[in-house]
Amino acid sequence: MLKKSFAFTTLCALLSGCGASKPKKLDLSSDKAKVSYTIGQQIGRQLKGSGFEVDPDALAASISDVLNGKEPQMKPEEMQAAMMKAQADQTTKSESEGKANREKGSQFLVANKAKTGMKATASGLQYEIINEGKGKTPKTTDTVKVHYKGTLLDGTQFDSSYDRNEPAEFPLNGVIRGWTEGLQLMKVGGKNRLFVPSDLAYGPQGRPGIPSNSVLIFEVELLDIVKPAR
Repeated sequence: MLKKSFAFTTLCALLSGCGASKPKKLDLSSDKAKVSYTIGQQIGRQLKGSGFEVDPDALAASISDVLNGKEPQMKPEEMQAAMMKAQADQTTKSESEGKANREKGSQFLVANKAKTGMKATASGLQYEIINEGKGKTPKTTDTVKVHYKGTLLDGTQFDSSYDRNEPAEFPLNGVIRGWTEGLQLMKVGGKNRLFVPSDLAYGPQGRPGIPSNSVLIFEVELLDIVKPAR
């Protein structure tokens, strides 16, 4: 992960004139420009996923003031108060969204459980078998190799090993509880669709791209149980 000082300095360089109103057309022919643009994309995604509403012009001007040795245009107590208010507003918004997501998720799971072919466990995990599979079933201590796609209830995709064109490997005791339980219901060669309640996923904390208290839907192919390296 990029260090903050380097990240913000680079962001300032990428923004046209550190506060100019009209961005200039980029020349991305050099290696330096390509690397800079790539870093900018990473920083932009981090800022977008932070939950704060950011004014790019004010952000660029503030960075420019620091780099040019100028005095801040806000007093320290004003900046502290602004951040405290933004954090409080974000908490209120997150709690409201989390409550709505929990209610929506509960209603969905009740209706989904009644569908033909749907199975449910005591924990609340729901799943349907797409392809049974004929291989071994993994244990909690195993490392598995899988292809998967994860979506929210509205169909928004937040992750996919298919898009990366590369299967994922991970220990079953190192992932969300819904995966730990769900993969142990499968056999190698099988494909299931998992409906994971928020309590078995990321709960009220959520994750970037995954709102608080979200029910998650995964299509998972269990490709193999990976043998530990000797």
